[in-house]
Amino acid sequence: MSAHCQLTGAKPGFGNNISHSHRRTSRRFDPNIQRKRYWLPSEGRHVRLTLSARAIKAVDAMGIEAAVARIRARGGKV
Repeated sequence: MSAHCQLTGAKPGFGNNISHSHRRTSRRFDPNIQRKRYWLPSEGRHVRLTLSARAIKAVDAMGIEAAVARIRARGGKV
């Protein structure tokens, strides 16, 4: 599963681990991605979305219809 949020567009950030001796190695900061299934009443079906934890809270606040409209406006597939 790709670490990419369909609603917010959150994706991994990159940086370095720095050891005590100050050697640097690459690391990756992944967003907290979850697969969540919602009932979409307007279409009479369930949709499965790949969302970050922050986006799940946003869907709870704005509603699934508005969230799906925003994903489709960004050019995403639902």
